[in-house]
Amino acid sequence: MALKHILVVEDDKNILELIEYNLNKKGYKITCVSTGENALMAVGEQKPDLILLDLMLPGIDGITICDLLKNSDTTKDIPVIMVTAKGEEEDVVKGLKVGADDYVTKPFSINVLLARIAAVLRRSGGKSSGKGEVEQPLLIHDLSIDPVRHKILLQNKPIELTLTEYKILYYLARHPGRVFTRYQIVEAVRGEGYVVTERSIDVLIFGLRKKLGELEDYIETVRGIGYRFKE
Repeated sequence: MALKHILVVEDDKNILELIEYNLNKKGYKITCVSTGENALMAVGEQKPDLILLDLMLPGIDGITICDLLKNSDTTKDIPVIMVTAKGEEEDVVKGLKVGADDYVTKPFSINVLLARIAAVLRRSGGKSSGKGEVEQPLLIHDLSIDPVRHKILLQNKPIELTLTEYKILYYLARHPGRVFTRYQIVEAVRGEGYVVTERSIDVLIFGLRKKLGELEDYIETVRGIGYRFKE
């Protein structure tokens, strides 16, 4: 089995060495860079399986890097875990909006970080529904979702979503009529232990509805509980 390749983007030498040492122990293939520019070059040269991305970098910052990657067809499916000292709610929201797959704040437990990495890699590799059976496209109302290609057609026209928006839409659309709390939605698309705030989910749903345009009412608000996809 090929080693999973992780790109670590971190300008703090001590933290970089700590992460590199522990990832090596776990058997990952690692590339380490300390600037945003070098991160983009490294992704272009050898597409990694996952990126650990600091936000506060010299030159191009982490939010901009993540936004660039998630809006490119060739890199949008690469999972990104943001690792940063910026842990305020508004920072988490910014990371979610540009498609980050997880968010770890400094100082962090190295065991927690390793567990997050393993969980995100499992989810990102889940393009089949077990036992080698490929998931079939989902057709509901005027919406078509291809879970293998991550392609979405709305009234036969493609729409562009961030990876996080795609995951939320797919999760809700697979269970039409069922109500999910904000916490359940985050757990479903990101896994255990993710920083959960009601505001972050509301911001993502707001952005998703805007992209659905006149069909924004496909996602219904259930007052005091959460959201559901129109049955």
